[in-house]
Amino acid sequence: MNFQDAKAVVTGAASGLGRATAARVVHAGGKVALFDLQDAAGQAAATELGSAASFHRCDVTNEAEVDA
Repeated sequence: MNFQDAKAVVTGAASGLGRATAARVVHAGGKVALFDLQDAAGQAAATELGSAASFHRCDVTNEAEVDA
């Protein structure tokens, strides 16, 4: 899969498979928004991935939070 110049939203991105997916997108040249409830882990993941990643505290079961 080609992620170069892709823009992705990854849920559960503070750890595990979500974090690995976000890293794959960034390392392939894309940008990613990390959605998760874990503030500290999410911020750490975004910092580790650099300027191509941003963390957003979000409960994806809450439509208003996703819209925001």
